[in-house]
Amino acid sequence: MKQKVAIFWPGDARARPNELAVDHAQQATAQLEKAFARLGKKTFRVEGFLSKPSDAIEKLGPIDDPLVGVFVHWCYGPHTTDGVAGGDNPLLLASNFSGRWPGLVGLLNTGACLASLGRSHARIWTDADDWSSDEEFMERLDQWCSSGRIAYGNEEISHHAAVSPAASTLAKQVAQELKRRRALVLMLGDTSMGMINGYFGPRLLHRYGFAEHKVDQAWIIERGRHINDARIDDAFSFVKAKGVTFHWSDPHGSEPGAEDFDPESTKEQLRDYLAVADMVQEFKADCLGWQYQLGLIESRPPSDFAEGLFNSTCRPESNGDTIACATEADQGNVVPMELMKRLLKAKGLHQAVMFHDVRWGGAHEGRFVWVLLNSGSCGAYAFNHNPDSLEGVHSYRQPSLYFPTPGGTFAGESLSGDITWARAYDLGGELWMDIGQGEALTLPPALRDAWWEGTTREWPFMAADLGIGRDTLMAHYLSNHVAVAYGNIFEEMVALSLEMGFRIRLLGSR
Repeated sequence: MKQKVAIFWPGDARARPNELAVDHAQQATAQLEKAFARLGKKTFRVEGFLSKPSDAIEKLGPIDDPLVGVFVHWCYGPHTTDGVAGGDNPLLLASNFSGRWPGLVGLLNTGACLASLGRSHARIWTDADDWSSDEEFMERLDQWCSSGRIAYGNEEISHHAAVSPAASTLAKQVAQELKRRRALVLMLGDTSMGMINGYFGPRLLHRYGFAEHKVDQAWIIERGRHINDARIDDAFSFVKAKGVTFHWSDPHGSEPGAEDFDPESTKEQLRDYLAVADMVQEFKADCLGWQYQLGLIESRPPSDFAEGLFNSTCRPESNGDTIACATEADQGNVVPMELMKRLLKAKGLHQAVMFHDVRWGGAHEGRFVWVLLNSGSCGAYAFNHNPDSLEGVHSYRQPSLYFPTPGGTFAGESLSGDITWARAYDLGGELWMDIGQGEALTLPPALRDAWWEGTTREWPFMAADLGIGRDTLMAHYLSNHVAVAYGNIFEEMVALSLEMGFRIRLLGSR
């Protein structure tokens, strides 16, 4: 690699998050430049955050030199992909391993977007303050400088698992249900924030037992106008009676940053919930993809509270069923969520499946524990293991930095227990399913609070051993999202995925 190395900053589309990340990006870039200099490589910077697809096209497209994206906060996939798709110059995604600044989340999402487009890339990360002092990081960086690639171990990845006759029989039963009537995903808008890796569309979905019906998110506003106030009041009374703790504003200022968050905010969120529930019934949809951010962000409150309710059996006007809801309209999560829900029900387990971000992680008692933390779609069952209660749910004002219209989250601390997790993704025009098993943990309060406060305290929290090492996930996982269910349905999920035509990848050492 004789050329200079170009360093660029993938950005958010919103100005304020980029402004807040400038100092951190400067520091990380200086560390990376120091590391390259130690290897005798010269670098130059691409000016400013790439905050639009056109920025990537215009600033990265003309560059033939090797490229390194520095990920220190959340960013949109197209702010990299649209400038490098179709190219073959070496591309490296580099991140600090920090919970406060979700650069590794942006790296995982962008890496998945690149893979869905067939664009090769490598990944690298470090949790060292002085990047060049991390010898493993330096060895990997030197390997990339020499070859344009970084080889990571795949010892924890396999493609075959023993499946018991009982698991196979149950999976065949669920597969037959889907073949008699394919599952319909009601898509409220499109994938959010440039998550192109999360959209499969009818051309792929129909091969695997799914269909989609897409409606514009503007329907939420129009349908919401016709929701009877009595229904909203009944829903409001229901969630209070079932145990939700609301952190609304109060005259004593005990909830800083929530001054505009009040019961009316929650009622407006319930208006949206009821409008969408009516659409689910109208279209006889099985599950939901909800765009959530951006499109209605100036017009409606965030959809967190509604999405958390849909992923709970205990919800207003419930038919006793969850409606698997994937935030950000992520089909890569809604597909395994629906499959896992059906397997759980068939096996006699509670059907709730949680949607999470793979946010960060750290060592605890000899195992690597991931902080799973997402602003959207985690159901109440995770917090109480009681299908008939909303106890343990806390609704905080979504941070105004990202959400100008006040509305609450659906947060809580997830209880311990065995878990099965999965994720679907498009690779080479085929759908794959990643499947794993692990354990949700109860952390010591001091560690839990440090990790929770060190990320986003207003969002639902799960501490999870996913059964794989940190580096396996960071190097090979093709998303920043994961679907998580309590209970062991690993073999059933393997068998069902194969029955439905998915190619499978099993992640874990168990």
